[in-house]
Amino acid sequence: MISVAIENAAGRQPTPIPTRAEAFIVWLRIGLLSFGGPAAQIALMHREIVDGKQWLSERQYLNALSFCMLLPGPEAMQLATYSGWRLHGVAGGLIAGLLFVLPGAMVIFALALIYALYGDLPLVSALFLGVKAAVIMVVVEALLRVAKRALHLVEHWVIAGLAFVGIFFLALPFPLIIVLAAVFGFLRAKRDEIDEHPVTIQVSPWHSLSTVLIWLLIWAVPMLAIAAFDSHGLLLAIGIFFSKLAVVTFGGAYAVLAYLGQDVVGQFGWLSAGEMMDGLGLAETTPGPLILVNEFVGFLAAFREGGLWYGLLGAIVTLWVTFTPCFLWIFVGAPYIDWIGSQAGLRGALTAITAAVVGVILNLSIWFALHVFFAQVSATNYGPLVLWLPELASLDWRVIVLALMSAVMLFRFHWGISRVLVLASSSGLALSLLTI
Repeated sequence: MISVAIENAAGRQPTPIPTRAEAFIVWLRIGLLSFGGPAAQIALMHREIVDGKQWLSERQYLNALSFCMLLPGPEAMQLATYSGWRLHGVAGGLIAGLLFVLPGAMVIFALALIYALYGDLPLVSALFLGVKAAVIMVVVEALLRVAKRALHLVEHWVIAGLAFVGIFFLALPFPLIIVLAAVFGFLRAKRDEIDEHPVTIQVSPWHSLSTVLIWLLIWAVPMLAIAAFDSHGLLLAIGIFFSKLAVVTFGGAYAVLAYLGQDVVGQFGWLSAGEMMDGLGLAETTPGPLILVNEFVGFLAAFREGGLWYGLLGAIVTLWVTFTPCFLWIFVGAPYIDWIGSQAGLRGALTAITAAVVGVILNLSIWFALHVFFAQVSATNYGPLVLWLPELASLDWRVIVLALMSAVMLFRFHWGISRVLVLASSSGLALSLLTI
């Protein structure tokens, strides 16, 4: 039950709960302005609903953020959903979560359609030459940022190193790496600390179970309909793949891309490595979570199989199975947030997962760089080892120039991602025209 007032950011005066109409406007503004990845989006929400509107206290916001970091999926979208739930229950959570996703999803669909229709034109290819180079540096920046936050102990470095070896040289599945890291962190967690303020659970298990069942049905029923009526069979494959992805995507969109690159490019052949880079570049320049790159993948795969309307269905299916689980996690877990935050084992699992994500993102950085710097890259097996070997003669010097320029803008001058991508794409066009 929702109280009639909420504690403000300072924890002193009660702040009246806004009307749904007032909250709708704020969530829409956040959805339209949520550029720059999860760090910028989390900061934007803090400024709006903690500092500005004082709808949540600092403690409530940080507890919710810690909980969302434990979950698979986009933490910023889940944080918005929780904040909406805190204000207006399930309806408020749906409004906040959907408004965080839908503006960017519509933009991504329009850009993906343009890309599908005109991506082979020399002008478009030249523009995306710079985007690919810039995205490599964006991923490297994410790697350094996550490493600084995650690698505090020697064992964290070991976890990161083993995760990199496992995914890059042994081609181990990304979910397996995450599970192994979580188990290790859970078992290693220190449990001898005494909690001075023990937390009790205030929700009925039957209520939680009913919520789980309802959202599992919402998640699964459309997939059953697709299985019955889709003659191509691709939509079901897309739905199953991204459903699996939705439950193992710890570590944010950059970690997810390693799994996408491993299966979408290598196993299914839905996109090339270069097209994956283009999709990430589009997701970086639009509002909403970076995981909207999934929509780009689902649309292109279905578009090539059955045209525009089939592509639209591919995008809808991808969005459905990517974000429906986010609502499940939040609506089931929200009443348990304080209790979860007090469990040492879960904190240890999260720490180990975050360390493993560093190795996964390092793999992503090298894998993408090889496929962007070189036109020809092949995988060679030596027993259980997999080595990615580029053809040195296929090195594209223009990409090196553009990548170095992007690195200077990001690391030296600390420019925003959108600004870097715009300048890199225009520079790529200029270089391509000069070398014709």
